[in-house]
Amino acid sequence: MSTTPAESDRNDPRGGTPSWIAALHARANQPPQRPREPLAIGANGVALIGSIEPQLARTIAAAGLPMHAIGGGWRIAEPADESLARLARWLDDNRLGSRWRNELLAVTDLRGERLASIERAAVRPLGITTHAVHLVGWTPDGALWVQQRAHDKSTDPGLWDTTMGGLVTAGESIAATLARETEEEAGLAVDALEAVTPAGRITIRRPVSDGYMVEHIEIFEAVVPHGFEPVNRDGEVDRFEALAPADLIARLQADAFTLEAALILVEALRRRCLLEPATDLDPSRR
Repeated sequence: MSTTPAESDRNDPRGGTPSWIAALHARANQPPQRPREPLAIGANGVALIGSIEPQLARTIAAAGLPMHAIGGGWRIAEPADESLARLARWLDDNRLGSRWRNELLAVTDLRGERLASIERAAVRPLGITTHAVHLVGWTPDGALWVQQRAHDKSTDPGLWDTTMGGLVTAGESIAATLARETEEEAGLAVDALEAVTPAGRITIRRPVSDGYMVEHIEIFEAVVPHGFEPVNRDGEVDRFEALAPADLIARLQADAFTLEAALILVEALRRRCLLEPATDLDPSRR
């Protein structure tokens, strides 16, 4: 095990987990900062798709948009795609969402069944669950490829990230997202990687600047063979580095990574017995 004495001194007394890792898990499972009410769609039955702050919901309804109060929550009128498009445009016009991307994401119910689509910029104000894919790329020598996010990105600019991470777009499969994002962000073909393996899922639930984030992240690991190096193609990455585990741990402890990447990389190190085993302090893995 590569844990240093300084690291082990910062263990959490509840279970032997280093306090910096316990803090990551706590940050990944936070309630909203302000009260939110359920948000649903459906004409006959009602399917829960997210949550919304009551004052925002009342403002939307008062503006004549297709949202109505129902028993302690709010319902978006059918047809869902059309109504969600109107809501997204209104949120953008009032600067209540993130940067407009012209990118549709799936709107799903609690079972993950796709019900509609919505512009990516509008998901957080409406508490809509997003689905993402991340790739942890190892070198054959046991280092990990990580990327520094571009400094002009709207979310977490300049922080470090996994080899690749991206959202699943509407109508896209997990496998298709893995292939597309790996090519766009890292310039690598999935078929050229070795030992591509599903490595589980984590879920993030936390407040963000434009609303509330609920995101399911599917994790994959692979080996980037000798002779291949990640090269960004979409302008969203400043640079890549291959870090030895000890250097990666030091950078994780310095809080240089996005929250999502830090959780994913901690689990990757644990799987290779380079960090303490997981404990029940990790709600993001449930």
